[in-house]
Amino acid sequence: MNRRDALKSMVLMMGGTMVGASVILTGCAPEDRIEGLEFSERDIAFLDEIGETIIPTTDTPGAKATQIGAFMVLMVKDTYNKEQQEIFVEGLNNLRKEFKDQVGSDFVEASPEERTNFLNQVNQKAQAEGQQGPHYIHMLKDLTVLGYFTSEIGATKALRYVETPGRYDPCVDYNKGDKVFAL
Repeated sequence: MNRRDALKSMVLMMGGTMVGASVILTGCAPEDRIEGLEFSERDIAFLDEIGETIIPTTDTPGAKATQIGAFMVLMVKDTYNKEQQEIFVEGLNNLRKEFKDQVGSDFVEASPEERTNFLNQVNQKAQAEGQQGPHYIHMLKDLTVLGYFTSEIGATKALRYVETPGRYDPCVDYNKGDKVFAL
């Protein structure tokens, strides 16, 4: 199974709710995209830190180890339409500014606790608003989870990976605390 097939399976399991899901399922890029959209190395490092805050390093590697920032950039540029790209870019700029205003430092220089508390506040605010359509915090969470669990690190270190083709065993014992199988 290649990465595209794994992404399609993940999107179908999520019910196709992820932003950009239609592109992954059909293989066609949206026609209305921001021409020349580029992200700097600073932006990618910022996205790495956001991903690491969402899925931190514990006894398994975190999202930063999977180069999640580069994955997010690829997905935003290739699968998001113009409106979604604008929401994402504006959200990143707002997140950067609001964090500095509220905490007094840059996101990448702050402690993990400050980052987590801030992202939780943003998430709670987005849920309370009940906004229709995509919100940048949901985009960030979706992309982090998708990128992490479809990466080699996520599939082999955080999940239980069994290489295919393998034998079909319909009755695999599950013990409490076992890792979930990777796609």
